[in-house]
Amino acid sequence: MLKEIVKETTDAVAAAISGADDILSAIMGTVKHQVTNVLKGTGEVASAGIEVVSSVTSGAMAGVGKVGASTADAAQQIVHGAVVGVSEAGGDVIAGVREAARGVIQATSETGGDVAKIAVSTVEGAVKAAGEVGADASEAAKAAVGGVLDAAGDVGGDAGEKVRSALLASAALPRDVIESAIKGHKKK
Repeated sequence: MLKEIVKETTDAVAAAISGADDILSAIMGTVKHQVTNVLKGTGEVASAGIEVVSSVTSGAMAGVGKVGASTADAAQQIVHGAVVGVSEAGGDVIAGVREAARGVIQATSETGGDVAKIAVSTVEGAVKAAGEVGADASEAAKAAVGGVLDAAGDVGGDAGEKVRSALLASAALPRDVIESAIKGHKKK
């Protein structure tokens, strides 16, 4: 089922981008729609079904790659759409943030993208979206950092260290929250 979700989302995002004047809004809306439908369709809105969010975000990044849109801007909108979708479906927003971030980084690594740059955009998108849906932005940042670090760890090599460095160097992210999330992740 997860491979089907990835393919369906890839195709949906590629189609939405191809016919859109506002590519970023099309990406966000398509991802939100996919997440909402998948979560409501599985009937597993609880944490048992939340892993489908990473499949949707992974498929969305692949769809963006198909049409050559800006992946950094797209990553923010993909996570944003996923978080709003989880919220609208009544799911655990913070768990959804972690899964969304993980999926974006997985797809980025599979396509040879800049994992560190996309990790920063992903966390930024998660924080913004969490604030919009009334979730704790600090907890969302921690969850997003955990998701990107988990995925970077799966990539191997020096990806994890590059992601940590990029997150700490970002002026747009609250350094104290990022440091705490990285330290908390290392303890796991």
